Amino acid sequence: MTRPTGRQLSTAGERREVVLRTAIGTFAARGYYGTTTSEVAKAAGISQAYVYRLFPDKESLFVAVIEHCSVRMREAFADAAATAKGSDPAAVLDALGDAYARLIVDRDLLLVLMQATCAASEPPIRDAIRECYAREVEYVRAVSGASDEDIQQFFARGFLCNSLTAMGIDGVDAPWARTLMTGIRHYGT
Repeated sequence: MTRPTGRQLSTAGERREVVLRTAIGTFAARGYYGTTTSEVAKAAGISQAYVYRLFPDKESLFVAVIEHCSVRMREAFADAAATAKGSDPAAVLDALGDAYARLIVDRDLLLVLMQATCAASEPPIRDAIRECYAREVEYVRAVSGASDEDIQQFFARGFLCNSLTAMGIDGVDAPWARTLMTGIRHYGT
């Protein structure tokens, strides 16, 4: 009779999730070009060869990270839309904006999306980040019923929030910083 050891081996799917979560932090810190698969493997506690068993190359891993972040964004939007204080477009957009402000407190998610935009000269990465934002825009349109102009303003404000958060502007006490932060919801890290 064999005895359980108490240690359970994880499945490839579970390992894939661990690698994706780990890679978000690694890519956020050093970008697509500055990150190696060996750094991701070391941070995930697995071999580089195992990373390549899960993802054929670094580019595929980065594309999967973008998709993972996109899913997290859409989940946050879905939760917010379900609990909006009204069904009119302004109320739904307000709830989605609040959810996004809370989501980007996770600077790694925020920075990896910004890094993806910076690495968009690579066609698969460009396609992945385009697809990410295409899904988000169409989701926001579907749940809010907002006009194209209001949706554009929603995303423009979101991109401004990305930059302000990445720069740590909440810690800057200067007129220009206060001007840029006017009307921006921010949740500290």
